[in-house]
Amino acid sequence: MSAARPNVAEVLAAELRPGQSIELLQALHILTRDGKLNQDSRRKLKQVYHLYQFIEKILLELATSDQSLTVADHGAGKSYLGFILYDLFMKARPSAYIYGIEAREELVTKSRALALELGFDRMSFIASSVAEAAESNVLPAQIDVVTALHACDTATDDAIRFGRLKRAKFMVLVPCCQAEVSRALSLDKARSLSRTPLAELWRHPVHTRELGSQLTNVLRCLCLEASGYQVTVTELVGWEHSLKNELIIARFVGDPGKSRAAKARLVALLAEFGLETLLETRFALT
Repeated sequence: MSAARPNVAEVLAAELRPGQSIELLQALHILTRDGKLNQDSRRKLKQVYHLYQFIEKILLELATSDQSLTVADHGAGKSYLGFILYDLFMKARPSAYIYGIEAREELVTKSRALALELGFDRMSFIASSVAEAAESNVLPAQIDVVTALHACDTATDDAIRFGRLKRAKFMVLVPCCQAEVSRALSLDKARSLSRTPLAELWRHPVHTRELGSQLTNVLRCLCLEASGYQVTVTELVGWEHSLKNELIIARFVGDPGKSRAAKARLVALLAEFGLETLLETRFALT
C-alpha cells in the first residue's frame, strides 16, 4: 500500500515557524485562501525565514539588556519581513516597536491598513525614501536595529547612513542591484586601462557589472568598519533560491583603532580603482 499523502495542515506545520499567524500569511498572499504555498511563495518565505533567524538572535540579545527595542525596516515593500518580525517576536514584547520605511505611498497605505486589521499596534509605516528617512521627525533619534532586504542600488548605502546617524547597535543588510560603482568604473575605463593592469578586471561590460557589485559590497563593509562596526558577511540562503544573496551583519563595537585602520583601507581601495570622488558622496564618513 502507498503511504497516505500528508494533508495541508501537516505540510504547513513542517514549513511554518511555530506561532506563525496563518491569517497574516494569507493577507500577505504568501498563503492562498485554502492555506497552500505555491513555489514562488515558498521561495519568498524561505528567504524571509532565513533572515528572521539572524535577526531573532540579535533581538534576543538586545531584549535582555534594554527596556525598549526599536527596528527600522528600510525599503520595506509589502513589509513581509516587518510583519513576520512583529508576528513571531515583537507581538509578545510590549516594549518592542517596528518602523517600515517605503517610498511607494500605495504600499505604505496597504501596510497601515493590514496592521490595523491585525491589531499590530506597535508598527508604523512611513512613506519616505531611505535617504530622506534619516531626517524624518516621525522616527526616534535612536534605532536599535536597521534592516534592509533587497534595498535597490544606493538605497543600501542610504540605510547604512541612516543606521550610523541613528546610532544603530546592529544593521542587517541584503544588498541588491549595485549599479553606481559599475557606472563609475565605466566612465573612467579609458584612463584606468592605461593606468593599471587591474583595469582588465572591468574592461568588458559584463565584468564591469560583476566587479562593480562585488566592489560595492566590499566598500560598504569597510565603511561600516570605519564607522565602528564589526562586520560579518555570509550567504542568506542557497544560491538556488536567490542570486541576491549576500548578507551583511554589522554590530557596533566602537573600536577607534580598528575604525582608523578600516578608513585607511577604504581610502586606499577607492584610490586604486579611481573612485576617490565616492568618498565625498556615497562612502562619506562624516
